[in-house]
Amino acid sequence: MVDPTAPRIAIAQYAFPVGELDANTQRIIDTVAAARDELQADLVVFPELAVSGYPPDDLLLRSDFLAAVEASLERIAAACTGGITAVVGAPVERGGVRNAALVFAQGREVACAFKRCLPSYSVFDDNRHFVAGQAPCVVSVAGSRVGVTVCEDIWAPAPAADAVADGAEVVLAINASPFHDGKPAERQAVVAGRARANGVPVVYANMVGGHDEVVYDGGSFAVDAQGSVTARLSGFAEELAVFERGEGGGWFGGIAERAEGMPALYQALVRATADYVHGNGFSGVVLGLSGGIDSALTAAVAVDALGAARVQAVMMPSPYTAQRSLDDARAAAETLGIAYHEIPIEGMMADYERALSPLFSGYPVDVTEENIQARIRGNCLMALSNKWGLMLLAAGNKSELAVGYATLYGDMCGGFAPLKDVYKTDVYRLAAYRNALGPAVPEAIIEREPTAELRADQRDQDSLPPYPVLDALLRQYLEEERPEHAIEVDGLDPAERCRVIRLLYRNEYKRRQAAPGVKVTRRAFGRDRRYPITSGWSGCQQ
Repeated sequence: MVDPTAPRIAIAQYAFPVGELDANTQRIIDTVAAARDELQADLVVFPELAVSGYPPDDLLLRSDFLAAVEASLERIAAACTGGITAVVGAPVERGGVRNAALVFAQGREVACAFKRCLPSYSVFDDNRHFVAGQAPCVVSVAGSRVGVTVCEDIWAPAPAADAVADGAEVVLAINASPFHDGKPAERQAVVAGRARANGVPVVYANMVGGHDEVVYDGGSFAVDAQGSVTARLSGFAEELAVFERGEGGGWFGGIAERAEGMPALYQALVRATADYVHGNGFSGVVLGLSGGIDSALTAAVAVDALGAARVQAVMMPSPYTAQRSLDDARAAAETLGIAYHEIPIEGMMADYERALSPLFSGYPVDVTEENIQARIRGNCLMALSNKWGLMLLAAGNKSELAVGYATLYGDMCGGFAPLKDVYKTDVYRLAAYRNALGPAVPEAIIEREPTAELRADQRDQDSLPPYPVLDALLRQYLEEERPEHAIEVDGLDPAERCRVIRLLYRNEYKRRQAAPGVKVTRRAFGRDRRYPITSGWSGCQQ
């Protein structure tokens, strides 16, 4: 039974793009009205930094940006009338720049919570931009006392405990919590523990949508005082829903399935790709389709993100391209229903050879000639990107990027790399998952041994350990941060283990010049992992 004396809490699980102040503000105002008039909510809750989007990074150092945020907050405050209270995340200049949850009611600001715990790990850089708050914030809404916290505050014991000590009957956490594999379960466990420790329900509101190198998965939820989930919104989808308090004291609503495993990983890639392409003003994408699994899966992600009509695929065969690759690339394009083009590069390769032969004289054929092929392809794809006004997607995966098994200014060309944080073994798992939803990646591609086809009879395994072995090493070294001597992988001898780790450090310069891609693991390349390019450290003592 619903407790009619308790406030109805509406969760605005929406995407709020960075810097889109006018659009974000208008959406907040419209949502306040919908929550009040259509859902009869007493309280509507928006994510962390909903006004500015998160993370706004060094926009927060600009006085004109902060002034524009303040103007937006004045408009939002004026819209919060007629019995509705709104909790809105925004940056504010008050004794320094603060990451704030502002509480509006009766056309004005009635309270404000400043984020107390400022993370400076992983992708977060809050200590660079914000001054920490100190005090709890507890407000009365429809006869209930609500404690307001901001994101990282719920991960530490003190903020929730202080709010309860100040009379909070329920703790509200507004968040822009990025996704990575396993994060939804980890998040739920932390919040459940906080509820049990303080003996009060917790309502957790999260952002949704992609922003550059992160994607927010939504999945907003509520737990009762015993830590049991009583409501949950969908993952990776925008939703406005009401949680109501039951007679047992918790806030209840529908319970969507928690996003986990390959389904969650695939949804993250699709959402991030769609939001990045649209957010940067492109109508569609172009990509190289090689007949390999990486480009086939990238094409599937692009189709699910944008629609088949907005995806153009280009196959660029060389003398080393097998007929099977041509057949598989065509089959992948036909299966997905995307436009398919072929540009043979043999003539361009010959032109390069003629032009460079006087300066190459006396040097043996080596990786240089292989890289020329990749760079011809990259140049062609960039030309089509320019001419057609489409974003070029790079198809490389995390395993290859880790050890430099990719050509700078060649197959690394692109505006976005959907698989940048996806290990090669997970590429296969994702392809299998996507095919379970409907035909996408031809089985012939999945079954084929990986090859770059830059020389005769080439296999990836000629240069790298088998991908299951390589990925096991990389997971332990990158995500678990084990030292080299503590890594345990069957089938990997110490010399090869050391070689791979040295390749990891040696190729930092390539990764710095790679296209951005979305974080989906615990430790992604990019802003999540910051290592020097020039360094004498090899990670290996052998």
